[in-house]
Amino acid sequence: MPRAASNGIEIEYETFGDAASPTVLLITGFMGQLIAWEDDFCTMLAEHGLHVVRFDNRDTGYSTHLDGVRVDALAMAPAADAGRSAAGVPYLLSDMAADAVGLLDHLGVQRAHVVGESMGGMIAQLIAIEHPGRIITLTSIMSHPGDLDVGQPDPEVAAAMLAAPPEDPEGAIAHTAEVIKLIGSPRYYDEKRAKETARAARDRMTYPEGAIRQYAAIMASPSRTEDLRRLDVPTLVIHGRADRVVPLSGGQRVAEVVPGANLLVLHDMGHDRPEPLWPLIVDAVVSHTRHAIG
Repeated sequence: MPRAASNGIEIEYETFGDAASPTVLLITGFMGQLIAWEDDFCTMLAEHGLHVVRFDNRDTGYSTHLDGVRVDALAMAPAADAGRSAAGVPYLLSDMAADAVGLLDHLGVQRAHVVGESMGGMIAQLIAIEHPGRIITLTSIMSHPGDLDVGQPDPEVAAAMLAAPPEDPEGAIAHTAEVIKLIGSPRYYDEKRAKETARAARDRMTYPEGAIRQYAAIMASPSRTEDLRRLDVPTLVIHGRADRVVPLSGGQRVAEVVPGANLLVLHDMGHDRPEPLWPLIVDAVVSHTRHAIG
């Protein structure tokens, strides 16, 4: 796959569709590799006349790993309070937003439709806030604006997501499948598919060291709410009512504060994008982009 020099690092990326078409930039969540945006999902978007770009965030997949860069765990404690200090944290979500904009520079794309899920939704929000000239529309999926009174994870789920997996490959795959079951859409859970997803991610790249740095970036980044109130970007918020990682209140807050935002609540969706819901999600995103184009 191609790589792009961006914001002082290198970004691994892949594209679908005609580069002359409007670009949709897909941003993954916490420790998600670019394959978290499934091939068939990307193809569905491309078949609607969109140029789809997916990529590995820093510290995941084949993008730059900050090997050996340590996080001061004590510095993250005040970051969870109102003061939000970034001391001892190697990078913030704003840096990851600048990474994504650097990828657009590399591709020669001046403005894109930006779609992010979970942590990727936070990064997408920051592209809209800090790089408004580079975004046509914003779609924030299963995310929140960084306020501590909404969208906070179920303690059981948070513990499972942060727990170290077994060292043996099969044990690690089984562990990941259980986490997928815990956080995902209960109606659509498929153990075989969950294990295939876990195996594909493990086979492509395993880099657990990056998790603490990405988690620190989330924790140390300030609330985006007041900046979101000033956005002038067509915004779509998609959220699942069954989400236990970022409960619905997180998405509702984003939709409440962004002027003119639309909120699509999917009653059967957890913290994932189950395949049976792809047509609905793709149609919503495509409609959103076409409305903005006019």
